Amino acid sequence: MNQKELKELIEFLIEKDIAEFELERGDVKVRIKRAGEHTIVHAQGEPRFYAVPAAPGAAPELGAVPIAAAAVPAPAAVPAPEEGLHMVKSPIVGTFYEAPSPGAPPFVKAGDEVEVGQVLCIVEAMKLLNEIESDVAGEIVKKLAVNGQPIEYGQELFVIRPKK
Repeated sequence: MNQKELKELIEFLIEKDIAEFELERGDVKVRIKRAGEHTIVHAQGEPRFYAVPAAPGAAPELGAVPIAAAAVPAPAAVPAPEEGLHMVKSPIVGTFYEAPSPGAPPFVKAGDEVEVGQVLCIVEAMKLLNEIESDVAGEIVKKLAVNGQPIEYGQELFVIRPKK
């Protein structure tokens, strides 16, 4: 269950004035309990989501906080789109890895020059490691995904300034 689905579920529960809800799909369990102005959503085996409405009756905003450590930085916001920057997007849903193995240096980092076909990262999906290659030559401006975190189809992973 992704953030969008959770937000829609919470909005539906608020609209129907349902105070408590529990859903179980396979190994994923979601329990939502509305108490006063705060809504707490807990998905067992997934990150926790906390939603606090801005005003009574308003739709909640969701923000993810990993269960294991709150100190893990959230994915960086995309800088104001600079003219001519190229975004490398994930072709699949999976887990983002910046290096070929734990402890190894990342494939690329900000400031590195890359060529067409050069491996930028790995996305693990269904126990398969898929190398994501650069489709343009240029300089890595920014890495937008967090190592070891889940990513969605079409999610922006890298910002590249193409060579002229």
